[in-house]
Amino acid sequence: MSELKKFRLVNKIEGISFIILLFIAMPIKYMFGYPLAVKIVGMLHGLLVFAFIYQIFEAKKEAGFSWKETAFYTLLSLVPFGSFYTDKELAKKMTNA
Repeated sequence: MSELKKFRLVNKIEGISFIILLFIAMPIKYMFGYPLAVKIVGMLHGLLVFAFIYQIFEAKKEAGFSWKETAFYTLLSLVPFGSFYTDKELAKKMTNA
């Protein structure tokens, strides 16, 4: 599997974990007083962030992302649903290559 495909996979999983953390685990914590949800999902999401950071640099080497693209994709990972936009852009890159 190419580094770009691995990055797309990690990007999707990390993005989904971010959505789960924000829209499921945090409401469970604050509305129902169940903080364990955030602890579990937050720890998983944190590990996935490290995987994302590693994989974006591996994909940068292989696919030749510019520093601007790398920074843009990284910033999009901080925005809810931003990873889905990144995936769409990467899919275009892969079909054009």
